[in-house]
Amino acid sequence: MSGSASGTLPTTAPAAPAGGAGGLRDSAFLRACRGEAVPHTPVWFMRQAGRSLPEYLKIREGIPMLDSCTMPELVKEITLQPVRRHGVDAAVYYSDIMVPLKAIGVDLDIKPGIGPVVANPIRSRADLEQLRPLEPADVWYVTEAIGLLTAELGATPLIGFAGAPYTLASYMVEGGPSKNHEHTKALMYGDPELWQELLDRLAVITSGFLKVQIEAGASAVQLFDSWVGALEPKDYRRSVMPASAAVFESVAGYGVPRVHFGVGTGELLGLMGDAGADVVGVDWRVPLDEAARRVAPGKALQGNLDPTILFAPESAVRAKTEEVLAAAEASGRGHVFNLGHGVLPSTDPDTLTRLVAHVHEATAR
Repeated sequence: MSGSASGTLPTTAPAAPAGGAGGLRDSAFLRACRGEAVPHTPVWFMRQAGRSLPEYLKIREGIPMLDSCTMPELVKEITLQPVRRHGVDAAVYYSDIMVPLKAIGVDLDIKPGIGPVVANPIRSRADLEQLRPLEPADVWYVTEAIGLLTAELGATPLIGFAGAPYTLASYMVEGGPSKNHEHTKALMYGDPELWQELLDRLAVITSGFLKVQIEAGASAVQLFDSWVGALEPKDYRRSVMPASAAVFESVAGYGVPRVHFGVGTGELLGLMGDAGADVVGVDWRVPLDEAARRVAPGKALQGNLDPTILFAPESAVRAKTEEVLAAAEASGRGHVFNLGHGVLPSTDPDTLTRLVAHVHEATAR
């Protein structure tokens, strides 16, 4: 990663604050992230705090997505809802990967039924000027909300998260969601210097956002690279991995587990682990025992039940869950049970509650 006027990424960080990972080291989730013995396999779900819960839909009614992320009391309540309902082993901070970009002044919005839409997509070097480093004061509401959360969560860890540089770059270049990432790849291949500067700036912003969450009390962080599965390994290694590695390195000194997740990344799993993650998230396309062969030793795995299985009869859900647990056991790695992607909006919440209980019972030691 080259330095730029947009800021630099420090290679060290202060120790985790009181109330962060240090006070929760014996939780099943954090023990699994470290590959240690656990009383049961811990469970949490990506998008567990969201549209599958009627209480979420009620409390969010009439409030735009990005606005809701800036309201500490609301964020606290939404984050706690699935912990109360499902009995999951970790809370995930309610936010959105576009929050830090909105906070530094990027003109964007999240359109219902579409997703993030950026008013001025990046197509030239001049367009980079809209990307400045994130300051803690830009996201004061994150610090306040996490303070409220850690006071109530007790022994339940809180996971912070951010979007990875490639996925943020894709939104910024395409101007919104894209199936083919044609503008993104055209920039990456056609102007590698501009591409690197774009990812450098996004790595600085992402690092700043994760640091705010950790310093406020998050016990672990996850880097979402939702769209990086669109790349082949050689391009990932050359054009993306350095930026993700810089983000992971910037928060290494805090000592909290760092999780890396992407969709359709079976061919990239080893490289995503090499980027600096302590835990590699696996989608449903690759069994966990096979993922262990692709990911370097010493790293835990997270996943990986297909989210659509939750619409099948309970006997089928249990059968597929047992397959995931068996593959995890065969992997010989620390294992955090999760879906292979986020909870789908029309999922029956009671199915999730039963799934958590089943995993806990089936793996009790």
